[in-house]
Amino acid sequence: MLAGPNWRRLFPDVYAHRDTNLDHAAWCRAAMLALPDNIAIGGPSAAVLWGVTTIPPHMPVTLVAPRQTRLRRARRLSVHYTNLAETDVTVHNGIRLTTPARTVFDLGRRHGRADALAALDAMLHRHLLIEPELHTMLADRRTWPGAGRLAELVTLADPRAESPMESRLRLVIIDAGLPPAAVQHQVHTADGEFLGRVDLAWPELRLAIEYDGDHHRERGQFRRDVGRLNALRMAGWTVLRFTADDVMRWPDETARTIVAAFAQAQSFNGRRHR
Repeated sequence: MLAGPNWRRLFPDVYAHRDTNLDHAAWCRAAMLALPDNIAIGGPSAAVLWGVTTIPPHMPVTLVAPRQTRLRRARRLSVHYTNLAETDVTVHNGIRLTTPARTVFDLGRRHGRADALAALDAMLHRHLLIEPELHTMLADRRTWPGAGRLAELVTLADPRAESPMESRLRLVIIDAGLPPAAVQHQVHTADGEFLGRVDLAWPELRLAIEYDGDHHRERGQFRRDVGRLNALRMAGWTVLRFTADDVMRWPDETARTIVAAFAQAQSFNGRRHR
């Protein structure tokens, strides 16, 4: 039966029916069925299972394994051999994986800054992680390779961030050398009327930065966005809006646009207060 057309071999002795939706979480679950008990899902795959990021189904499952262990190479698996304490691993939804703190620790040390900051923000936002846990881990493992990179990211983390792309856009701004922007800033008129909330802002300059995801293209959301944008403009705010392509494919151009808008807002603000 398993050799027939209705079943697909994923790993040795692990099969899935052809109608099974093999998203990345399903591949993680399949991998754990084929691996020893001292192995855990880690890195980007653990971040997927904690619900703070997404990975295309074709990407390999990332594992952490004790240094003394050696696994046979497999196309669908990427293994990081490391020191792995019992406190670094937990069971979540029936899958053995690294804790939120260890997951972020490994992401910050071994993967891209933007991916790590997005996961860190999301962990803090969802209360899966508190900063003291991470500070303790950093203090105990400050000599580990890449620990300094993570320590820098921790200073940039903000639990108010509400999406990974918002975190990435904030990092573009930081890397451009601009002062920190307020996150999820609420805008009011001089009379106290609430006009809206913007992703990132410099309130003193009345300059706002927005990330527009796909949901902003829905008819109802689009109408609300137009009304909110008009209200902000009438109140003297400049609002820049960016898409995923702006953040992921053209970050340098996006940074230049924001820097120019910041300089212009500074100049206008200076003239207004003369």
